[in-house]
Amino acid sequence: MGAKKPIYKRVVVKLSGEALQGGRGHGLDPALSGYIAGEIKEIQQLGIQVSIVIGGGNIIRGLQAHAGEMERTVADYMGMLGTVINGLALQDALERAGVRARVMSAIVIGVVVEPFVRRAAVQHLEKGRVVIFVGGTGNPYFSTDSAAALRASEIGADAVLKATKVDGIYSDDPVKNPDAVLFEEITYMEALQKNLRVMDATAFAMCRENRIPIRVFNMSVPGNFRKAVLGEKIGTLVH
Repeated sequence: MGAKKPIYKRVVVKLSGEALQGGRGHGLDPALSGYIAGEIKEIQQLGIQVSIVIGGGNIIRGLQAHAGEMERTVADYMGMLGTVINGLALQDALERAGVRARVMSAIVIGVVVEPFVRRAAVQHLEKGRVVIFVGGTGNPYFSTDSAAALRASEIGADAVLKATKVDGIYSDDPVKNPDAVLFEEITYMEALQKNLRVMDATAFAMCRENRIPIRVFNMSVPGNFRKAVLGEKIGTLVH
């Protein structure tokens, strides 16, 4: 029996900003960035074209800032800028691990990152570079989950890999409810009807329309990224 082969050619990995903060509660943990870079490097070495959409919640969350009586669009743009900081940190970690990476932003910041251009992003992927998408969709009122679904649709990704702190999608919050059930598979419609908040409704709807499966898994377990792209039963598959 030969080595297992990946079931995907091109993926979008969705990381929350909190994924980079580790146990600090805020900001960036370089050790965790390095760990994520190592996991990304492992799946890229399987021949997969890897792109990443990253959030900014470890720096500022637009909705929380808005709840504190800040104007919503201003808060959301601040959140977008937070994703740029995270993207640069992850690019640095990847390049330290020997992986070529490019940061592409939906909001134009020409001095430090490239503007997002779909054709250029695809060319980077085809040349073996990891592409980190930042700036969300470039518009307020949209989450970075929606940005992941949008970018996956634009670049023709085979799947969205949602890397989280839990083992997958549960029927309820497993921290608050010990009887919560882990779904191995679920449809987009079921996820919407059950109001399962692992991704927002816009992201689910866009992936459903473009037939892009979503794999939700625990990123903190070493090797889980690899298992996800090899099609092993891990976490929850939304399809």
